Amino acid sequence: LKYAPIFPEHFGSLADAGAFAEQFFAYYNHEHRHSGIGLHTPASVHYGTATQVRAQRQATLDAAYAAHPERFGHRRPQAPNLPTAAWINQPSQEALIQTA
Repeated sequence: LKYAPIFPEHFGSLADAGAFAEQFFAYYNHEHRHSGIGLHTPASVHYGTATQVRAQRQATLDAAYAAHPERFGHRRPQAPNLPTAAWINQPSQEALIQTA
């Protein structure tokens, strides 16, 4: 968060910090597309709509390819796959084995 370009140098008050965090996390969770989760939002993955969104994206890519295959170098485009797991800080393999 602190490396985001919009993160202020300091906040005027605790209320200012809370207002900033509320707005930032709403954007981050519901609008920002994350590369680590197939360019979906965390909310889409969490609420189970990512599979439907990916299918819609793939249908759009298929239609674009059918209309103009030359734009894609004769290689059919694919929507990013959904990961089987997503981590902020992935635990070590040893820790994963211990919890299994």
